[in-house]
Amino acid sequence: MQAVIISLPGPPDVLTVAERPAPAGGPQDVLIRVRAAGINRADLIQREGRYPAPAHVVADIPGLEVAGVIEECGSEVTRWRRGDAVCALLAGGGYAEQVVVDAGHCLPIPAGMSFSDAAALPEAILTVWHNVFQRGGLLPGERLLVHGGTSGIGMAAIQLAKARGARVWATAGSEEKCRACVAAGAEAAIDYTREDFEAVLQADGVDVILDMVGGDYFPRNLRILRPEGRLVFINAMKGNRAEFRPSDLMARRLTITGSTLRARDAAFKTALTAEVEREVWPLVTRGAFRAHVFRVFPLAAAAEAHRLMESSRHIGKIVLQVSG
Repeated sequence: MQAVIISLPGPPDVLTVAERPAPAGGPQDVLIRVRAAGINRADLIQREGRYPAPAHVVADIPGLEVAGVIEECGSEVTRWRRGDAVCALLAGGGYAEQVVVDAGHCLPIPAGMSFSDAAALPEAILTVWHNVFQRGGLLPGERLLVHGGTSGIGMAAIQLAKARGARVWATAGSEEKCRACVAAGAEAAIDYTREDFEAVLQADGVDVILDMVGGDYFPRNLRILRPEGRLVFINAMKGNRAEFRPSDLMARRLTITGSTLRARDAAFKTALTAEVEREVWPLVTRGAFRAHVFRVFPLAAAAEAHRLMESSRHIGKIVLQVSG
């Protein structure tokens, strides 16, 4: 098969197309002929050599989500059949013509949805569901702040929170991006190049914050959390170090949490996927939630796709078309 590999750690140009043996699955796995693969910022960090793949995953093929058609099913797989169109969460290997994935980590592609749109769903939706709703405990009527509102995860968080009855605010880096956040369902979006989100939200506060920024956002986040508020980290692009006073947490009974999805075990991902199918997939199938795909690149242009993501000019997801 053809696959995009990381030839050595470095800039986007280290991504090259190479021939690789087709993967072999186990009794609980399915083999997917990949039609499209989503790109995530974790792929960029892996390419740079700062986010190694788990030990059981091919180390030099990035890609955490795909959409395609099942070609083979393991002997213990009962739900899926050859020819089923699915999207799936992976621990790696998605930039390839074929992938093997645990059958429990697949979701059915709704009728009429393109493979490119479907490939943009698994990582964002599963990450948002686990962090905003399971860990953050967001409830109807509560106020959510999403940092990085026009990232793939940000757009998913805005839509899902709004659909489930929460009120949403977001931060973004331009007027255009702020308009996109509002169009996705945010009540307002704060252009962080012109306004201080803390000053804007301090009077009324928020109940849950989804943060992928870290750094100097940390104390500002804490100051705008309401009593019983929850701060949830999924990245720390501006740095991992932060200081706080435990008394501030105790006085308002705040919770600081966070997670990474890639390293979680197969059983956890199966349970999470099943809950997402039950709670979120009805929104997807009836069109109440949609993928925001900014641009689709051919597989051989993976380096160009990475450069676009690094520029942060995109709104929503960037996707690779793997086969027609």
